[in-house]
Amino acid sequence: MATIWAGIDAGKTHHHCVAIDESGHRLLSRRVANDEPELLELLTTVLALGNEVTWGIDLADGGAALAITILVNHDQQVHYISGRAIHRAAESYRGEAKTDAKDAAVIADQVRIRRDLHPLRTAARRPRTWSGSSSRTRSAACWRAWRSTRRGSRSKRRPSQGHTRSSSPRPAPKPAHR
Repeated sequence: MATIWAGIDAGKTHHHCVAIDESGHRLLSRRVANDEPELLELLTTVLALGNEVTWGIDLADGGAALAITILVNHDQQVHYISGRAIHRAAESYRGEAKTDAKDAAVIADQVRIRRDLHPLRTAARRPRTWSGSSSRTRSAACWRAWRSTRRGSRSKRRPSQGHTRSSSPRPAPKPAHR
């Protein structure tokens, strides 16, 4: 078995997946619904093609959230590549006009070629830096740290109600005429 690269052109209701090998030959091209059973079946099919799979996807949230969650929960390495980068790279590929299949193939090939892409980080994979404290303590500590960084950019004295920031005094109100 070999290393496989799979590209997913994500959409709201459907995704298109293309899997390629080391030489860039298509091993799989399939459209799947944005539905857990179909995405799990796709994952099983792609994993059967090779022993190591690297995934690429063009969205990091929204319609791709379910697909990313399934991949991450199955310990798959997922890389994000922006739509702009895909569009620019697709200009150098010959063949059909812009289609979901072509975009998925470009994503897979770019993940295979490029070394500047980093895997998506999830909350489960981030190191814990606040061990031993409750979430309430964490939130308070984060708020204090953020507030202390913001204080340096503001003046120490805030104007109270009725005063303006200008240095000139307010004119006295005129008496009402009777």
